[in-house]
Order: sequence, then C-alpha cells, then structure tokens
Amino acid sequence: MSAPIVIVGAGLAGLRTAEELRRAGYEGGVLLLGDETRPPYDRPPLSKQFVRGETDDTTLRPPEFFADKNIELRLGTAVTGVDIAARTITLADGSTIAYAQLIIATGLRPRRLPGLPAAGGVHVLRAHEDAETLRAELDGATRALIIGAGFIGCELAASFRAAGVEVSLIEPQPTPLASVLGERIGALVARMHREEGVDLRCGTGVDTLRADESGRVRGALLTDGTELAADLVVIGVGSVPVTDWLADSGIELAEPSAGGGVLADEVGRTSADAVWAVGDVAAWQHDTGVRKRVEHWTSAGEQAKLLVTALLGGPAPTAARVPYFWSDQYDVKIQALGTPAATDDVTIVTDDGRKFLAYYSRDGVLTAVLGAGLTSQVMKLRAKLATPTPLADLLTPTS
Repeated sequence: MSAPIVIVGAGLAGLRTAEELRRAGYEGGVLLLGDETRPPYDRPPLSKQFVRGETDDTTLRPPEFFADKNIELRLGTAVTGVDIAARTITLADGSTIAYAQLIIATGLRPRRLPGLPAAGGVHVLRAHEDAETLRAELDGATRALIIGAGFIGCELAASFRAAGVEVSLIEPQPTPLASVLGERIGALVARMHREEGVDLRCGTGVDTLRADESGRVRGALLTDGTELAADLVVIGVGSVPVTDWLADSGIELAEPSAGGGVLADEVGRTSADAVWAVGDVAAWQHDTGVRKRVEHWTSAGEQAKLLVTALLGGPAPTAARVPYFWSDQYDVKIQALGTPAATDDVTIVTDDGRKFLAYYSRDGVLTAVLGAGLTSQVMKLRAKLATPTPLADLLTPTS
C-alpha cells in the first residue's frame, strides 16, 4: 500500500488542503493529523459570537464528511519530528508514519508575556478550549484587563462590553492596530472603542499582575506606574508559528526576527523535497519577492488551492490574488482588500465619526482599501487592486 499525503495540522488550512485534494480528483490516501481532540473548527467566532454565548457550534465539517471524502482524521495526535530523507514523521508516542507528500499546517500558538506571575483568571485565546474557559469566567466578571490592542484584543474588548463588563485595553503602541494598519487608522479604531466605554490606554504596558491570597488575579501595575483593578485578564500580544517540531529537520525556517514560520515559494514548496507549507505557519513568497506569513482566514483557502494545483502538477495561476481580511467590532465590520502597511500613505476618503473609508498607497500606487461599516465601497475596488492603479485615478472627480 502506498504512503498517503500527510497533513500535519487539522485547523482551517489543513482542512481546506484535504478538501482541495479530493476536489481536484486525487484518489490516494489523505491523512489529516490534529493535536487537539476537537474536530476542525472555525476560529474567528471564538473572540466574538462564541465567547458572548451566542453560538456553541464552531465545527467546520460534520463527522460524516471525512468518511464521505475518504479523509482519515486523527485527533489528539501530536507530531514531534520529521525525517525528510526517509519521508517519515514521528508522533509523540514514538511511532512513525510514512508519507508520499507532507503538508505542514500547524498554525500558531499565543505568545506569552515573560515575567508575569501565574494567577487564576489570566487567559490567552487561540484554541477552542481557551474560549470555553474564557466564556465561563466572563459570566461572573465585572472588570477585564486586555493586554494588547491587536485584532484579538479589540474584538474581545467589544465582546466584553456587549456582555456588560468594564474593560481596560492596554497597548504599548500609540494606537490600536498601529503596527498593522498605521496610526491614522488606529486612531479611528481607538475613537470607536472609547465611545463604547473602553478605558483604552496606549503608550504603556503591564509591569506585573496583582493577585489575592487565593491566587486569583485582582489587578495590574502598568509600566507608567498606574494600578488597575481587574478580575479577568486576557493576554493578546500576538502568536508564534508552531515549528519547534521542525527544528532539526533540515527544512528551512524563517528567522524569528522576520516573523518565523516555514519558508516556502509562491505555491507552498519548502526547501525539502515532497514537503509543503500552508496557512498561518507558512512564510510564502509574494509578488514583491518577500517571503512572509499572512494570518488571514481567506488566505488559508486560497493557498490550499494553489498548493494542491502545484502538488498535482497543474498549471500555475494567472489571475492576481487580492488579499482580504475583516474584523467585527461592535456593530462595525472592518474590512480590507490588498496589502496595507503601517508605513503606507493613508488617505481618508470618508469619515462620519463611526464609519470610514481609507485608501493606502505606496509611491503613488494604490496598495489597499480599508473600510469600517462600508462593505460595498470596499469590495467594488477589488479590480483596482488586481493591477497597479495610481491613487490619483481614484481621487480625481469624473465628469
């Protein structure tokens, strides 16, 4: 019996890759391995509908799907190493599995803040289990402290406020999302959170946490000397790629200073024969020649299609891909098309105090469009981002 295609990581990217293999007509064995015991689930609702108690079901596919598609799903199975010469992987129990092709889709794990004392009521959010614990504790909380005003921190702040919990949101940068969207857009996001009653404090961090005699968190000391009370703390300071199991494999990895991850070409090929990478863990090569990771939900599916086409010997894609991501905060959906960067020039096209639209540009060429609560205005510009478009063409009134 020939070895299967083995996919390590049963998150969205791993699942989409397995689906694409079957959709493309591949009839050989497909083995999908996940270290969690829960079947593949959708992560975006965890910080929103799930933590607010509005939904319990985040499952991406019912159990019968895997049987119908002849995809072998093994859960609770951690992979600890890979031998690229023998084309085998090693599991935590010491057993090995041979592969015909190996696809790395191990995703991310939350970054922790070094030096903070251990205390009850302190959380990170990545896995379903994290969200379950957080939702249970949210029910009895009165004041939450969220460390980090990235997408997860901002979404949780909105969810906690919807649940009637007082929120302090702490961010060392000048604004929320400054490193991703720049300070001008970050200021508009900050305005929204403050209007919703969030105690947003930028330009400061957390020095240490305070706990009571039982070991339960009761507050924090900030780096500016301020003390804040809190009975619930969430650390949302980013994530790191799960690549420790690849450390001695010979597969080329990106430096941590460059974001880490598994280095791959524009269709997911790594430096090792018959080894591919997809999703959040994968640092793919982009049109600019730079290899970087893209942590967006839609990218997982797009990468899976490209990878499977290449793996099965199909033609290279010709259409330009326009990245897309979104974030739901309060009653506003923030959406972006393209590749916004904090160093881009930003032109605010419209702003009514809540909803806004902005163009990002670099050297006079449109790089992204971002809108808050303005879906149609964002989406109609997809074609403009598929080819180089001078910003001036969008700002010049038409007769």
